[in-house]
Amino acid sequence: MDSIAIAFWKRPALTVTVDYGQLASKAEIRASEAVCAVLNIEHHIVRADLSSLGSGDLAGSRPLGIAPVPEWWPFRNQMLITLAAMKLVPLGCDRLMIGCLKTDGFHADGTSRFIEAASDLLEMQEGSLTLVAPAIGLTAPELIKAAKVPLDVLAWAHSCHTSDFACGDCNGCRKHYETFSQLGLPPY
Repeated sequence: MDSIAIAFWKRPALTVTVDYGQLASKAEIRASEAVCAVLNIEHHIVRADLSSLGSGDLAGSRPLGIAPVPEWWPFRNQMLITLAAMKLVPLGCDRLMIGCLKTDGFHADGTSRFIEAASDLLEMQEGSLTLVAPAIGLTAPELIKAAKVPLDVLAWAHSCHTSDFACGDCNGCRKHYETFSQLGLPPY
């Protein structure tokens, strides 16, 4: 939901979906392609099978002992930023947006401090990309309201961490249902 709302709100010239070996990658790609087609946004896919490095629900394995939540994947945002940046530099892009929200702050890589440090790192390297998190001060319902994303576009969102179809039980599905409930919408 977060990425779809940001894409609708900010209308980037292109998007990147990263298939890093997460269990729900096919559904995430399907949703990304559909939304980009509706919004007339160029869509790229990066595939890097890192499933053997995953942990918890996203990888279909037991979470590591240090995992703060069941879906924790070590260095996930750092990896996503790096892979997306590698795709964007040859395309001539100078800015990368990431969908971090206020509620992602319980993960170190979902904080403003992390975004600033990652941006500094990208900017000092060849390619000189800037990383921005336009919704970092918003919750998911606040983002969706600010973006004014229509329900027929938002309905493409795939939030499940464990399957290409909503399991209804993982933290991703629960966040999805809770967000729709807070917006007064039926859970799609």
